[in-house]
Amino acid sequence: MVILEVQNIFKCFGTQEVLNDISFTLQEGEVIAIIGSSGSGKTTLLRCLNFIETMDSGKIILRGETLFDAAVHGWNDDEIRLKRLHFGMVFQAFNLFPQYTALGNVTLARKLAARRREDYSKNKKSIIEEIEGEGLKLLDQMGLMHKRDSYPYQLSGGQQQRVAIARALAMKPDILCFDEPTSALDPELTGEVLRVIRGLADKNTTMIIVTHEMQFARQVANTVLFMDDGFVVDFGPPEEVLDNPSSDRLKRFLENYESE
Repeated sequence: MVILEVQNIFKCFGTQEVLNDISFTLQEGEVIAIIGSSGSGKTTLLRCLNFIETMDSGKIILRGETLFDAAVHGWNDDEIRLKRLHFGMVFQAFNLFPQYTALGNVTLARKLAARRREDYSKNKKSIIEEIEGEGLKLLDQMGLMHKRDSYPYQLSGGQQQRVAIARALAMKPDILCFDEPTSALDPELTGEVLRVIRGLADKNTTMIIVTHEMQFARQVANTVLFMDDGFVVDFGPPEEVLDNPSSDRLKRFLENYESE
């Protein structure tokens, strides 16, 4: 079943076109890997899907309902925050809060959201216990139960990224998004994060992953989307896009990647 439809997204920064008529679909339980050179628009596309950037035109449709239409003006901050909850974002630089422990980082957003519940004052203790219990389960899933009380500075880069993944999962998003999740890690730590993402894929977690790891994309993604200069140039199964590239631009990209 199609969970996400992206229709005709355009985005400019000043006079520079960064995204040009981007359209694709994502099936529930599947993984899209977005690849392309630096500056091709990959991160901007992800930021538009997460409402960190506002697209100039286009639509985002989730489960058949229009989640965002750039032609409709007047979205307020509260509406945008609610729409953003459908997408869990994992950044390349971790973006953990240094003043909170691993468990605190995982549970913070849930705790803040819980304060808006009508029964929060009456049931505060049980609500917090439930949130922390689910946070501990996620840390255990990431292999980090023993680091629950550690602060980000006490964690390796790979551990910080796994906390960031748990934090994104804590909000129970429809789609989990990764922006180059291993770009700040050395090869050993890269492997530990990729194993976690591969495990999520095995559990049919719906994901969009911006990555430079071609082998990982080939092994984990159901679909690969190649971007170049703000355009979607190729879109299809990994064995077609990566093993039998149809465009000269993709061929050059893969040749340059293999020569690095």
